[in-house]
Amino acid sequence: MHLDHHKLWDPNEFAVSCFKIIMYSIQAQYSHHVIQEILGHLDACKKDSPRVRAGIIQVLLEAVAIAAKGSIGPTVLEVFNTLLKHLRISVDFELGDRRSSAGSATFSTSSKESDERIVQNAIIQTIGFFGSNLPDYQRSEIMMFIMGKVPVFGATSQSLDTSHLGLLFSQCTLMFNCEQVTSGYKAMTITNALPAPFLDPLLSPSLMEDSELRQLVLEILHNLIDRHDNRAKLRGIRIIPDVSDLKIKRDKISRQDVSFMKKHGQQLYRHIYLGCKEEDNVQKNFELLYTSLTLITIELANEEVVIDLIRLAIALQDVAIINEDNLPMFNRCGVMALVAAYLNFLSQMIAVPAFCQHVSKVIETRSLEASYFLPETIFKDKCNLPKSLEKHEKNLFFLTNKIAESLGGSGYSVERLSIPYVPQVTDEDRLSRRKSIVDTVSIQVDILPGNSTEDKVQIAHTSWTKLHLSLFFSLFFKDNNGLEEQEKEKRRLVIEKFQKAPFEEIAAQCETKANLLHDRLAQILELTIRPPPSPSGTMTITAGHAHYQSVPVYEMKFPDLCVY
Repeated sequence: MHLDHHKLWDPNEFAVSCFKIIMYSIQAQYSHHVIQEILGHLDACKKDSPRVRAGIIQVLLEAVAIAAKGSIGPTVLEVFNTLLKHLRISVDFELGDRRSSAGSATFSTSSKESDERIVQNAIIQTIGFFGSNLPDYQRSEIMMFIMGKVPVFGATSQSLDTSHLGLLFSQCTLMFNCEQVTSGYKAMTITNALPAPFLDPLLSPSLMEDSELRQLVLEILHNLIDRHDNRAKLRGIRIIPDVSDLKIKRDKISRQDVSFMKKHGQQLYRHIYLGCKEEDNVQKNFELLYTSLTLITIELANEEVVIDLIRLAIALQDVAIINEDNLPMFNRCGVMALVAAYLNFLSQMIAVPAFCQHVSKVIETRSLEASYFLPETIFKDKCNLPKSLEKHEKNLFFLTNKIAESLGGSGYSVERLSIPYVPQVTDEDRLSRRKSIVDTVSIQVDILPGNSTEDKVQIAHTSWTKLHLSLFFSLFFKDNNGLEEQEKEKRRLVIEKFQKAPFEEIAAQCETKANLLHDRLAQILELTIRPPPSPSGTMTITAGHAHYQSVPVYEMKFPDLCVY
């Protein structure tokens, strides 16, 4: 009360000194009472000026710095919950000021926004310091707690209005908090560092449209995977002449790590693959994706994972060459440079001479004929980009048959290298999947103006008739020889896939097909099954709106057995 009445929270030097004296004067087991009082006062002052709230949070930071080394009891989650709540409040205040002053940038508004940023920075600093001083078992709980607070965009959210920006800013700040908490976290096994309930919500934002948010997700992933502090040695994407000079630390892959990669390896590969295809990727995104691949190689790669990583690298090379996603030329060359840097690293890590020779030869050829395929050139400020990649010679690309030949001579099981990598389909993909033929026809019918219900039904019937006729002609008037050849090739590919593909990949694809079938059946049943007519009235449709005509109770028609 004294600090409130005399306005000593801004500036807060006196308040900081007072609470430092209090914290050092009491025993460690009672320090959580002081923290609870500060948190309660912060809740009471949530509508005060931003500088007052920032002053209280800075006092909380000083108190937490003293109490974090001792026992602070059950207040760990309470501290994080309160700070995250006030972070959300501060973001709402800032967006509210921005919304109210849309189109007129006054000095007072910009001052309020800068003051709210002071509050947000103080909260982030407090969370980071507090989290970095917690033991590992409590850090994992806090990581799960923060990820549970991260908002998720709706499937239909496309406009960049203030609410969308608020969600985006909240995501970025919460992910930054999580990155600070995970900094220095060392788990004995990767399963403890990345449990399934944490991995799914962590990787979901890695496919968002915002490049900075994707960078934060990858940095969190690096904090959790890197158990031997190798990340600093791998910083920056480049062609490393001799990987042994880095003195990389690594241990033998444990059974828990092998089990983790069998369960979640495809999930990690998928997010790296799709992350490389984002159009707004900048140099830092490519550097972080490269670091992700190298850390997986160091910490989690046995012979089976090495083959999967090579398949992933070749698939990324195909993405850049074929360019089905219409990526800009910088992105295509960036992906090619990433693949070159990673295969150079991988070949030296597994130390297969023939593999190293093939990779070195391709890199040497690129340096002479197509230096824009190497990271040292493409990520310069001024780089001359090619007009196309289709006319380049094969000696500029890493070839699957050459890699398979080199690894097969060293005892690797290379049968799966002939199977192109395809990312598994998940629920996120089904949200953005194209509409089916039924949906397309129904939408085309619904948007026709000036038609009655009977006309729309007739149009729909005509559309389906044309569709059935086109399918009939396509099925029965094709060349039978061509169909037989296609069927034989299809059967051969299926047999080859079941003989060579890993069980986890086959199971994932079967599960995906089952989920898609279930979703499609649910949609069909929803369209065809209608509830029975209600005895309480009938429904009529006028001007596109449904109206219910109620019936008095004494006129309702009940079944005979229901009448007494």
